[in-house]
Parts: sequence; C-alpha cells; structure tokens
Amino acid sequence: MKKLQSHGTDLLQGTLDLLVLRTLIFGSLHGYGIAKAIHQTSNEALRIEFGSLYPALRRLELKGWISSKWETSERNRQAKFYRLTPAGKRQLVKEESKWQQFVAAMSSVLKSDPRGSQS
Repeated sequence: MKKLQSHGTDLLQGTLDLLVLRTLIFGSLHGYGIAKAIHQTSNEALRIEFGSLYPALRRLELKGWISSKWETSERNRQAKFYRLTPAGKRQLVKEESKWQQFVAAMSSVLKSDPRGSQS
C-alpha cells in the first residue's frame, strides 16, 4: 500500500479536490452549483465554504485538471462554469484510489485492538 499523506492540511485539501473532481464528472457546473451538489449528494453533511472552494477551483485549473468558461447560468446570469479535463479524469481515478486506501487504513485502525497481539 502506498504511503498516505498524513499532514492534516494535505488530507483536507486532497479531500476537497476529490469532491470537486467527482462532482464535475457528471458535467460542467459553476461554483455555487458545485457547492450545492456536494451538499446535496452528501445528504447535507458536507458544506463547502466559498472561501475554500474558489481557491481549490483555481488550484485545480492551474494543474490542468479542470477548465473554465463564462456561460449563462440557469438564472440567466453570467457565471464561470468548470468542467473536468482528460487529465482531471485521470487524476480523479488516482484520487479515488488514494481515498479508498485511506478508508481501508482508517477502518483497520478503528477495528484493531493494539493490545490484541500482546495478550
């Protein structure tokens, strides 16, 4: 198993990146739409603050994982719509794999009894 990043900031940033990439796999959305989709698909458990979302969108765009284009929104307003690039689709596969490794590692720790092997 590959070593997972353990620094809290890296983990949180990676988690937000994964959420954004996963949300955009279904099509282009503007920032508010991305935040709303994550909120709804998480059964309202996750609320992404715009102060975190827009820097993440900029970071993902600089990495070439998403692209943006100004378009007219469903409310007839100009909004920047984001879409996944082919590189973003490949990165999504990598990020999902890393997340599954993290879940397996956490599950293993939560189910273990560190004293079990010594008794």
